[in-house]
Amino acid sequence: MKNQTLFSPIRIGSLTLKNRAVMAPMELGFCNETKGLINQQMIEFFRLRAKGGPGLIIVGGGQIDPVNYTDRDMVCVSDDSAMKGLKQLTDTIHEEDCGVFLQLMHSGRYAPSSLYHGVGPVAPSPVPSRLTGETPHELSPDEIRRLIGLYAAASLRAKNCGFDGIELCANSGYLIGEFLSPLTNQRTDRYGGDLSGRMTFLREIIAAVQAAAGSDFPLGVRIGGNDFMAGGNQLDDAVYIAKELEKLGVSLISVTGGWHETSVPQVTMDVPPGTFSYLGAAIHQAVSVPVAMSNRLDMKTAQQLVEEDIADLAAMARPFLADPSCVRKAENGDFDSIRPCLGCNQGCLDNIMRHRPVKCLANPLAGREAELMKNGLPPERGQAAAPQRLLVIGAGPAGMEFALTAAKRGYKVAVWEAGKEAGGQLNLAAAPPGRQDFKKLVHYLYQSCLDQGVQFCFETKAEKKTLARQLKTGAFDRVILATGARPIQPPFPQDPEADILQAWDVLAGKARTGKTVLIIGGGAVGVETALYLSQIGTLTPRQLAFLFLNKAESEDRLRKLLTQGNKQIILVEMEHKIGKDIGITSRWGMLSRLKQAGVRILTDTRVTRVTSHGADLTLPDGSAQHIDAETIVLAAGSRPHSHLLKELEEFSDRVTVLGDAGGPAKAMDAVFQGYEAALALD
Repeated sequence: MKNQTLFSPIRIGSLTLKNRAVMAPMELGFCNETKGLINQQMIEFFRLRAKGGPGLIIVGGGQIDPVNYTDRDMVCVSDDSAMKGLKQLTDTIHEEDCGVFLQLMHSGRYAPSSLYHGVGPVAPSPVPSRLTGETPHELSPDEIRRLIGLYAAASLRAKNCGFDGIELCANSGYLIGEFLSPLTNQRTDRYGGDLSGRMTFLREIIAAVQAAAGSDFPLGVRIGGNDFMAGGNQLDDAVYIAKELEKLGVSLISVTGGWHETSVPQVTMDVPPGTFSYLGAAIHQAVSVPVAMSNRLDMKTAQQLVEEDIADLAAMARPFLADPSCVRKAENGDFDSIRPCLGCNQGCLDNIMRHRPVKCLANPLAGREAELMKNGLPPERGQAAAPQRLLVIGAGPAGMEFALTAAKRGYKVAVWEAGKEAGGQLNLAAAPPGRQDFKKLVHYLYQSCLDQGVQFCFETKAEKKTLARQLKTGAFDRVILATGARPIQPPFPQDPEADILQAWDVLAGKARTGKTVLIIGGGAVGVETALYLSQIGTLTPRQLAFLFLNKAESEDRLRKLLTQGNKQIILVEMEHKIGKDIGITSRWGMLSRLKQAGVRILTDTRVTRVTSHGADLTLPDGSAQHIDAETIVLAAGSRPHSHLLKELEEFSDRVTVLGDAGGPAKAMDAVFQGYEAALALD
């Protein structure tokens, strides 16, 4: 049995890494506006991550084509103008005793012409992309040879810039992956045909790279363990590809999941950590070359993968975005102090899909290191000249992020919370199935506040007289209102005996619903409430495992018992679409779950009246309809809970308003506001 841990050294070709934790490649959107050149924002972002302890950082999105490229999203490695910045980047990472690879990629049919300077997408065959809506140009043999030469030139350029190795992006449906897949490679020449033929492009790239950069220059390839596309490559195909890569002298195989077009969620919050590790395990068992596994890992899962010899290395991207020091903290066993990646995608993948710079809901410093850090230290390390005593009212994300950051700066902070626990609306967001990771941020903020000496007083209501006395006697120097919002009241007529529940009370477990539930409002809260109610009466994972293993029921019946509970749910929305305020990378999965659960959705529909036994509706065609329902749930929005502000302003100007208390704010807005307000304190 191998005696290895995540923190054991490992050799990758000619390179020895100090540990097996890898920062996986990701698009960041931090490059200069023209041609993807490295800038100080990128340098400081990676400096902090290298300092945090990984053995290897793989810088993502190295664009090899000087014609088919996007400016800001990814790194340029297509001509010598990029070399100065790339060299500065490798020097910076090496200063922190960390190895660094550059991933080489071409987006292929995923490159929309609107963002690639009008240059149309290219691919092995002219198969339209659902992601871009465009049909790519079919590459000719001469054009293929040109691209192979560009990969080779980029690899030599990377070596000359100080990179310790390169990784070829052959995953997720990008160009090399398109050649590997029968879905997008329908060629009849030597670059098509069976899987061996479809590997020709990749084989020739590897040969050209080895000739240009030297056979001793470490070369990794990132592949999908399963495309998760009907008719695409599956695990057996990935194992074959991995075996062929080993024969070709590849130094590292990094395994991830499916294509961007797959209907199987890959990196959203509802994917349990380590779900796809079986892909890496199968490939690890088939080859002797080191194998890295990625896709929805946290530090504990990463440790387990390596210790149980499921993979040789663990590759993670978003956890490093959330906490640059996650490896160092994990090595010290200090897991509670790791800022958690929630898999929410709100600041990272959602932004990348819109071609905006990456942010992180859990880490408001991410991407702003060059702007905010002083002498290599995060801004919260800067102690206040005259620390004050601060009272925060509300223990939601805005209030706790403020309290934590202010306490780190030396302020004495107390938090009053009217409820019984910390978290605010994050607790409601965590209630639906597959959304429970929001609780991780609640736990982190609360525990970190306690570690910094913040005092919490629960079930404590803030009133004008009490606050006036506290301020006048000098018990506190400033009040921070982070009291959040409250759901709005019904905006339509209702019968006196009508019983309307608020979605927040349902999500909090404070209200019971009947068998038939009509939810009014199809925004995020309405969708989350429908998902929450739809799980009632379904099989638990343990029950499912028992019934499946004992072949007690057919797979179809088990699937129905797993997805459809004992309630009939109708979701009514006056606009044309539901879930418009849900992030682009999470929305489709949540709507798919509604469909699986049998939730009836009525859009372009208005509620005209709520009765004692249902609701009157106006349908899209203008006709009226009554729907019977035992329970009506209102999810029609919220309003700021800020009545204390006017009362406090009567006797103090030392009041700061954060989060929903100042207006509608998403969780990321709340965290950022709390952080920035604490940094702005005198």
